Formats: sequence, structure tokens, C-alpha cells
Amino acid sequence: MNETQVLLLPGWQNSGPEHWQSRWEARYGDKRVEQHDWMRPLRGDWQIQLEEAMLAADRPVVLAAHSLGCILVAWWAHYSRNTHKVRGALLVAPGDVEREDLRQAIPGWAPIARQRLPFAAHLVAADNDPYCELARSRQMAADWGARFTELGPLGHINAESELGDWPDGRRWLQELQETPKKD
Repeated sequence: MNETQVLLLPGWQNSGPEHWQSRWEARYGDKRVEQHDWMRPLRGDWQIQLEEAMLAADRPVVLAAHSLGCILVAWWAHYSRNTHKVRGALLVAPGDVEREDLRQAIPGWAPIARQRLPFAAHLVAADNDPYCELARSRQMAADWGARFTELGPLGHINAESELGDWPDGRRWLQELQETPKKD
């Protein structure tokens, strides 16, 4: 049995079959946190689904979040009493829900929770993400106390980025799995 469980947190509209999260789920048996409505995400509902998955976890957890999933991690960590179960979080291409177009498309998610995360985190962003400017991603990483890596021109770091199984991402996730739990 693995020492940690990987929970996948897709963003708005879920992750399709060629997305690195779906490929990890198929290849490694990671567990996707399912949401009631991927098209009209309600922050409170998504937080409850993550909380339920956390309560069901029988070992430490590592989170692999993409886009709106990153914003979910920050809000969940702000309210949950179960953050001690999280060994670390890989936060990939956070969506800037404070931007007017995304605020309109995904109401109820702004502002972004900006407190320091109580577990290790690594935020990965591209310099040409259409949903978040690099400077905003860098600021989120600083606010959350996350290590920051810029990947260059990979867009939203999703299926269109053609990453396949994304071995670099998996290596970063493995580093987080090996991070000692914070007390």
C-alpha cells in the first residue's frame, strides 16, 4: 500500500481523457474528487466534496489540483479542520477567478483565498496561460507559501498542452509525497 493517497482536483468542466490528471488516474490509480456539477461549480459544494474525500482518506493525502481546483484547495484549507491529513499540494495553472471574465463565468469564487497553506505546496504556471497572467500566478504562490515553477509557453497546462503522462509533474508530485508531514 502506498504511504499516501493522491486526490485529483480538476477545474471547471472537469478534465477530459487526454488531460494529465485523467492519464494519472488511469495509470497510477489516483482518485478524482467528483463534483455534482462540473459546468456550474458552486464553491461551497466543491469544498464539501473535497472535505468528504478527505474524511474518507485512510492515509495522508497529496492533492494534484488544476485550474479552479487550485482555488478550491485554498478555500478548503481556509475552512477545513482536516488540513493535517494533507502532505502537500501540486497546484497547476490556477485560474484567476478575480478577473472580470472569469468572475462572470464562474460566480461565487472570488475573491481568491490568500492565506498561507498549512502544508507544502508547489505551484506550476505557464507564461502564456489564457486564464491567468504569470504575475498573478507568482503572487498566488507567494501568498500560499508555495514553491513556484514557470514552465514557459504551455498555455493552460491541460490536454491542449500535449503533455501526455507529464513526467515532470509526476516527479514534483512524488517530491511532495516524500515531504514530511507538518505538525
